[in-house]
Amino acid sequence: MIVVSDTTPIITLLKIGRLDLLQQMYGSVKIPEAVFVELTQNPRFMNESETIRNCDFLQVTPVQNEAQVDLLQKATGLDLGESEALALCLETRSDLLLMDEARGRMVAKQMGIALTGVVGIIAMAFKRGLISKSDIVGYVDALREGGRFISEKFLQYLLGLAK
Repeated sequence: MIVVSDTTPIITLLKIGRLDLLQQMYGSVKIPEAVFVELTQNPRFMNESETIRNCDFLQVTPVQNEAQVDLLQKATGLDLGESEALALCLETRSDLLLMDEARGRMVAKQMGIALTGVVGIIAMAFKRGLISKSDIVGYVDALREGGRFISEKFLQYLLGLAK
């Protein structure tokens, strides 16, 4: 299975201490160079940058079609990382894109790219027995405390899986 990720799912899983779920669920995850740069050079992620550099299941993969990346940025208003992630999905014929940003998700759907975000990753990890119901509540609380919006509807959906 070929999986490509944007920045936000990786940083979010890092912040809740569960980046390992990506390896357990997908084996390896491709990230474009712009995502790697954002994860390792953005001052907001300095505490996490060393973990990213040493994470052997994250495979930094250069995008070949830079014109496509440029076009995606101009046509959609997406940032470089999101645009490279979308282009990398097309180039590698990926099975799944990990992305949380609403605009990027909309563009991915229009391009016919299968995707999920952190909530979907958590749901799948629960279904596979990798996390418990109490883990779900703890992760959602941690995400909310960290400033991520997770609606009560999504929380109830996740908890509904645990019945």
